[in-house]
Amino acid sequence: MSIKTSDLSFKQRMRKNLNDSFMRQSIAAAQDLINEKRQQQFDELGDFEKWRELAADIRSHVLENLDFYLEEFVSNAEKAGATVRFARDAVEANAIAREIFCKKKATRAVKSKSMVTEEIGLNEALEEIGVQILETDLGEYLLQVDDKDKPSHIVIPALHKDRKRIRQVLADQLGYDGDDVPENMTKFVRGILRQAFLAADIAVTGCNFAVAATGTIALMTNEGNGRFVTTIPRTHIVFMGMERIVPSFKELDIMFSMLARSGVGARTSVYMSLITGPKASSDVDGPEELYIIIVDNGRSAVLASEFRDVLRCIRCGACMLECPAYRHVGGHAYGVLYPGPLGAALVPLLAGYKEYKDITKICSLCGACNDVCPVKIPLYETIYQHRRIIAEREKLTPFLEDAVFSVYGSIIGHSRLYRTATSMAHLGNMAPRIGPLKKWTKSREMPKIPKKRFRDWFADRENKKDEK
Repeated sequence: MSIKTSDLSFKQRMRKNLNDSFMRQSIAAAQDLINEKRQQQFDELGDFEKWRELAADIRSHVLENLDFYLEEFVSNAEKAGATVRFARDAVEANAIAREIFCKKKATRAVKSKSMVTEEIGLNEALEEIGVQILETDLGEYLLQVDDKDKPSHIVIPALHKDRKRIRQVLADQLGYDGDDVPENMTKFVRGILRQAFLAADIAVTGCNFAVAATGTIALMTNEGNGRFVTTIPRTHIVFMGMERIVPSFKELDIMFSMLARSGVGARTSVYMSLITGPKASSDVDGPEELYIIIVDNGRSAVLASEFRDVLRCIRCGACMLECPAYRHVGGHAYGVLYPGPLGAALVPLLAGYKEYKDITKICSLCGACNDVCPVKIPLYETIYQHRRIIAEREKLTPFLEDAVFSVYGSIIGHSRLYRTATSMAHLGNMAPRIGPLKKWTKSREMPKIPKKRFRDWFADRENKKDEK
């Protein structure tokens, strides 16, 4: 599983990203712009809470009946001519893809943006057998040519770069000698990608939603690359997370509306592609073969757990754009493919608490993510519950932290110890200057603990009343 995106330690990632003022400014500017657009779109739509309730109900209904809808989808997709395969994990998913590439003797592939293929490490798996796979989403392409930089957001992968840095990447890696006007840089990249589309043997895409009633794959894109990828190469491979089902086009309409508004603050995406089976004899274009690989990769375990609601996620990224922690540390600080509140809620479930316990700390539990999630996932409650499990069940908290809270528990639970400790609490005013809080208080002013406790002050006050 390729959830991990950095080999740096948690503290190293925090330090690096907190010191990157350029990245922080880029993300803050993008957050402000997209959040304003998103709010405008939902104000225009009206009854935002009712739409959220409806979207959440649709996703919950699908999860409760996932076996039924998966079976219906597979049956209809195969009737339409697609070949459907199931993969239990990243190893199986990559093995199926490599089998198809070897069967076709394919060496060149183009890929539309897909989080599932990032999750399973598809690019690296194909490169190992000599396949050249090219990202065609502009943001993903820029990251790929920039020494395989990693996404900092699931919808806007190059959110941490501005036009100047992008221009430098194109100049250093591809010999671009133009200015940093976005239209000019985009035109330059398009010239490269058009040739790749025409030369590719196989196309690879993700799947925003799969329509059970018809066996249709639904894709949302804004650049047109998805249309090129899914119409020119003769073979098309779709990677689909097993939970990405909607019962019919009626529900798809609602989910697409919520996804576009939440993700980029638009009424709809520029391109909505609906793919049902491979090219028919009456079709002008399209692939001659369509393979759909349905990926589990830990989702079944999440479905069976108390955290099932996390699988409602439609990958809009709104929680990240609203999160104050994400605003200050950026996506790379999490060190995982899914950053922000979604990552803190989902990654420990997919990949385990032991290695990914630290990302649950990148959360103030303010609840802002809950307020904007279009499918009403209880994100901060999930993160809070992860912290409880890490401390109480998994016993993964540091020794010093355990010791401190053990002593605290003993004191708070014993009246005599509590009285003694609170009478000496004012000595703690020195702690920020000499203890572990020293660094934390560099930019914060700690409240002073008075020498006289409230209970003592109150007792004195009552005694004075009695004396009168």
